[in-house]
Amino acid sequence: MRAQFPILTAQPDWAYLDSSATAQKPAAVFDAVHTYLNTINANAGRGTYSWANETTAIIDRARTRVARFLGDPRCPDDPRLAGERGADESTVTFVEGASGGLRRLALDWLVDHVRDGDHILVPFADHQANLLPWLEARDRLAANGVRITVDAIPYESARTGDYDIERLKDVLSDRTTFVAVTHVHHVYGNDMNIHRIREAVGPDVVICLDAAQSVGHLPVDVGALDVDFVVLAGHKAMALPGIGAIWSRNRRGRPFTPAGWSGTPNTSGVVSLVAALDWLETVGIERIHTWTTALGALLTDALQSMDAYEVLGCQSSLTLDSKVQRRVGIVTFRHRHLSSNDLGFILDSRGVMVRADGHCQGSDGERTASVRASMHAYTSLDEIGRLIEVMRELADAR
Repeated sequence: MRAQFPILTAQPDWAYLDSSATAQKPAAVFDAVHTYLNTINANAGRGTYSWANETTAIIDRARTRVARFLGDPRCPDDPRLAGERGADESTVTFVEGASGGLRRLALDWLVDHVRDGDHILVPFADHQANLLPWLEARDRLAANGVRITVDAIPYESARTGDYDIERLKDVLSDRTTFVAVTHVHHVYGNDMNIHRIREAVGPDVVICLDAAQSVGHLPVDVGALDVDFVVLAGHKAMALPGIGAIWSRNRRGRPFTPAGWSGTPNTSGVVSLVAALDWLETVGIERIHTWTTALGALLTDALQSMDAYEVLGCQSSLTLDSKVQRRVGIVTFRHRHLSSNDLGFILDSRGVMVRADGHCQGSDGERTASVRASMHAYTSLDEIGRLIEVMRELADAR
């Protein structure tokens, strides 16, 4: 499987452990884009000739493909029906990425959904992309005389990255209409157990799910999750950069419709996303999830055995016999004496690529930089071993 990734086979001396920032692409993705651009490249929805019609059909079929990948129970079996779904049916809108998708939801949907005096809850310690758009919407509403209250979703006190469901129940009110949450935390690597959010907020509150770190990494089933929006980033799911999607249930609140003229779609990006989803489904998302979780456990256990390192997130999951879920292919840590930036430079000099900074966390997130190692289907045991070897060499560094 690893041999299907040209960048990895061409540069075998490098260990790529930054898949949470962007995933590498299999040859099937490049082949699909190359074939499209060299056979039927045209503009979608703007012509009646055969290439334009086929390009339009590609976009329509891609919406169905994304919905089916997300387990949409109302997705039509016939892809030809993708463009004929009713206003109360779920939809897929292609956007430039997860950050752009969340902002579009905030400015094109939330500002019309809430009313003066309403209350929303958003994550202040997750990725900024799932915080700043909601604050921007609040400010835009205030400029037009509509006042809403924005509160932080409570987190557990031990900085595990988990939402505190009991405290969440305490901050809800009869004016709470919207909650934004994260599926997999981009620093702590934990599945945030979103089903508990729905149980806490009840059946009427709209839930928006940032799935940037989950789609393509573990099974995502919108039928079981009972959320209203799922926003994904294609480049983290092995597609090209610049493509993402918003899946909208369209059952609570008004249906989502992007504002303004949509312009020319990123058809190459859409083609790459379909090819990536096909590849992921063929390999098996459950297999990928099992593999990356096991690699994360291996790395976590090694770091935990050395006093020099602090592994971030839920400490109850760090023991070998832990009954708490392991990290989902993301392990973030600090050296107790060396700066994380120095660790990043040292690892780079040894051919190991990780992320070493503040990880774009929101205002209530970690204030000190850390090192994040993140895995995907192509990550090998040898790459994790190389990282552990360097960490052992530096365990006594001051």
